Amino acid sequence: MVIKKISKKSKIEKPKEEPLVLQTLRGMKDILPVDQPYWEQARRMTEKLARDYGFSRLDTPIVEFSNLFTRSIGEGTDIVEKEMYNFLTRGGDKVALRPELTAGNCRSYIQNGMHLQPKPVKIFSTGPVYRYDRPQEGRYREHYQANFDAYGEQDPILDAQMIQIAHRLVQALGIKTVQMQVNSIGCPACRKDYKELLVNYLESKKLKLCQDCKRRMQANPLRVLDCKEDKCSQVAALAPQSVDHLCEDCRNHFKTLLEYLDELDLPYIINPHLVRGLDYYTKTVFEIWSSAEEGKKLSLGGGGRYDRLIKMMGGEDTPAIGFGIGMERIISEMKRVQAKPYKPPRPKVFLAQLGNLAKKKSLKLFSELEKNGILTAESFGRGSLKSQLKVANKLGVEITLILGQKETLDGTVIVKNMTTGAQETVSADKLVDLIKRKLKADNVVVYHNA
Repeated sequence: MVIKKISKKSKIEKPKEEPLVLQTLRGMKDILPVDQPYWEQARRMTEKLARDYGFSRLDTPIVEFSNLFTRSIGEGTDIVEKEMYNFLTRGGDKVALRPELTAGNCRSYIQNGMHLQPKPVKIFSTGPVYRYDRPQEGRYREHYQANFDAYGEQDPILDAQMIQIAHRLVQALGIKTVQMQVNSIGCPACRKDYKELLVNYLESKKLKLCQDCKRRMQANPLRVLDCKEDKCSQVAALAPQSVDHLCEDCRNHFKTLLEYLDELDLPYIINPHLVRGLDYYTKTVFEIWSSAEEGKKLSLGGGGRYDRLIKMMGGEDTPAIGFGIGMERIISEMKRVQAKPYKPPRPKVFLAQLGNLAKKKSLKLFSELEKNGILTAESFGRGSLKSQLKVANKLGVEITLILGQKETLDGTVIVKNMTTGAQETVSADKLVDLIKRKLKADNVVVYHNA
């Protein structure tokens, strides 16, 4: 038997390390500082409208059980069939990244006993949602939505108010050319007969439909009306319309809604092909459209009634209506129409420091100014006073505070008027009151309420 000696120099090979990919995943992107003023404006306006119209904020988890979405949204929908991020946890739970906000909001409504609150219960929510399918123009696999939902009221005045809020929101963000499209897809009672009529019509045109619509014909025939393929749009143009086949209750509901919209002077059209893509919708559906380049129109969001969803999920019989706005599309449209982004308050005071001892004291001084609501800029780390004053000039501040070695030992600060160049030395314990008086004299707002 031959025994082979193993060299001490031989090494165990380590597994090859995967290269670090310094880019985002497809369909996802960074929201860069240069874009944040637009996002901040959109966030501020949605939150303001939510408060003004009596909506309370609700935040739900990004991850939920998968069947929450498959049962509520519908197994025959594009979201469930193509777009959900499904996976198993280590514990074996079947979960998904939320593809929309409504199902999670309804789950929270039931779980937390919100049905006991005075009606209507108005909920506002924002956050990321995830859809895996090939991203459309202006959409991403991770994108953000703002949702407004109201539970417990079936009067069409809530439908009108939701449409009013959607219209008010996009207008307040500087998007002035807006069209509201509305339709009624009826309730389960009248929709049954309409679906049979629609399927019979689609069967006669089956050869002209795309492969997806041929499959949708039985599972979700209303979705054929919403298909963007040219040949399917031509078929849909001559299809029976849901508004012509409503029961008396749905007809009266839709008629009353239109009367409210007329009273509000909202620009709307009835789009008989508008159905929305989710199974839970009943009666009113609507979308918000803006005119884009070259006469094209861009959908900014939409919603409708989902009167059966809460009961279907195990809660009480609860009428509900809501809508969602796509934040990326809103911001893209804001840029296109050159709408104004948010402008943060500009600091009027700059703190300059010179020397190691002054650096140590300047941190505490900066904190004191901030606590007293004095918005202050600084350039900590810059060594020379000249370079710091350049920054102060660029920012356009009115006052520069200079803290050097001598001032630190004396317990004083130099206050420099950047317009006149005049300087005065002030005791550190009187500095805050002095700056407040100077800023008040110049009508500068103090931003922090202690």
